[in-house]
Amino acid sequence: MLTPVPVCGPDAPIARANPVAKLAAVVLVTTVALVAADWLTPLLLLAALLAVLPFTGIRIGPLTRRLRWLWFAAAAVVVVNAVFAAEQTGRTLLDLGPIHVSTGALLGGTAIGLRVCVAATAGVLVFATTDPTDLADALTQQLKAPPRFTIGSLAALRLLPLLAAEWRQITTARRARGLEGGWNPLRRTRLFASTMFALLVGAIRRAGRLAAAMDARGFDTEIPRTHAREQRMRPADWTLISLAAAVAAAAVVASASAGVFTV
Repeated sequence: MLTPVPVCGPDAPIARANPVAKLAAVVLVTTVALVAADWLTPLLLLAALLAVLPFTGIRIGPLTRRLRWLWFAAAAVVVVNAVFAAEQTGRTLLDLGPIHVSTGALLGGTAIGLRVCVAATAGVLVFATTDPTDLADALTQQLKAPPRFTIGSLAALRLLPLLAAEWRQITTARRARGLEGGWNPLRRTRLFASTMFALLVGAIRRAGRLAAAMDARGFDTEIPRTHAREQRMRPADWTLISLAAAVAAAAVVASASAGVFTV
């Protein structure tokens, strides 16, 4: 069965932590990174996230594959904000006709790009070390989330790899029938749109069958549900949250001491 599973070992310290504790740690770190408008605070937080990597049990290869497009988007954010900044302050670094980049605009764009990197890296580290079923159990037990919403979200998450496999099947079948876009961008766009439409129709039909099956099994009932696996907040989980808060506070203090912290 195709299911989204963690890419780390089950014995890794972060993998054994309660999913709610990991979500709380991510919220603390990401909130500080998004609130701080300087470049040093998110840089320190990103360094802290990379320092935690050995404790996650994630190999560099799978992590790089999951992060490459997110970090590429962060780099694009830096370039766009540096080139199209409302004000170009500081020393001029690049002056090519209409393109003008200064140190102030570059630092501002770098700060935004680093915030994107922190949010993306923290999210990937959490979801790459968390089993979706454990996450759903923790949300319903610790945060008292509605079981109907939580279980429905879990079912939708379980379908994502199936959609990816179905996309590959559709494209392979069309390629076998000679339907390829080649180097023609218009033809490739039309082929992509038709493939996406076919995938959407299949997903809607599958979602309808899944909803009917879940209702037939009593997932829509208001009767209190029991849990096959108990998720508890242990002292190690509270320690993880405390460490995340301490790291976020230390990054703010270090930036303020350097005189660059702004909000």
